[in-house]
Amino acid sequence: MFDRIDTLRMASSLTAHAAERQKLIARNVANADTPGFRSRDLAGFAETNRTHVTEGMRASRPGHLTGVGWGNDKGRVLDDGGEPSPNGNTVSLEEEIFRSAAAKREFDLSLAVTKSSLGLIRTSLGRRG
Repeated sequence: MFDRIDTLRMASSLTAHAAERQKLIARNVANADTPGFRSRDLAGFAETNRTHVTEGMRASRPGHLTGVGWGNDKGRVLDDGGEPSPNGNTVSLEEEIFRSAAAKREFDLSLAVTKSSLGLIRTSLGRRG
């Protein structure tokens, strides 16, 4: 029922984007000392959401094909292109801290939008709380 409300759908997509970005950040940090490892990040939420809308193929469930990368997020994952260290690793822990904070802000924003939307729905139904 709530998946038909675009605001809640957008908040859900933002939550999924923030979670996927946190996974990539954790993978980058875990491989900070791995020789030749390339730091990766997701394209911005506005870009990826706009791309899915303009392509006309947007997944309504995680198992659906999106046309980008054939059902996975490979089309949205970008090489960060940071300055490589002598061993070829491009992970900067300082940059990963900033990215992690940005992903948390995305998640907090999606949570605030969801709470506000559900509050509006409760109010429209005549319930308070």
